[in-house]
Amino acid sequence: MEVQLTPFIMLDGGAREAIAFYEQALDAKVVFKQTFGEAPGEAGQAVPEHARDRLAHSVLKIGGTDLFVADTDPGVRFAQGKQVNICVTVADKEQARKYYKALKEGGQVDLPLQEIHFSPAYGMVTDKFGVTFQIFTKRA
Repeated sequence: MEVQLTPFIMLDGGAREAIAFYEQALDAKVVFKQTFGEAPGEAGQAVPEHARDRLAHSVLKIGGTDLFVADTDPGVRFAQGKQVNICVTVADKEQARKYYKALKEGGQVDLPLQEIHFSPAYGMVTDKFGVTFQIFTKRA
């Protein structure tokens, strides 16, 4: 697998509205959608009732391009100006570690690189230029 870069729009409860807008404005087709309430819970992390309907992830297809849209995680402070970030998809954990380590130099760790229910190595980092990257490793 080659490395894939995908634009990722993060919102604070407005993901559903944004998706409906992009369906109209850009002829987007929703190919995947999951709420926080539908996602498998992490150990000790229950989703608050008020956040269960927020979108944890969605994939829109616009022409031949994917666009990811989601709401921020419950309890994570929404940062205005960071609505659009880049998801770097890789095939293995070593490549994920390499990119994560390089991007965090002079930057800031937003989420440590770790195993999570949808990825063996996932993390978020904002580089020294203020660009936020999500590092996502596909399951084999």
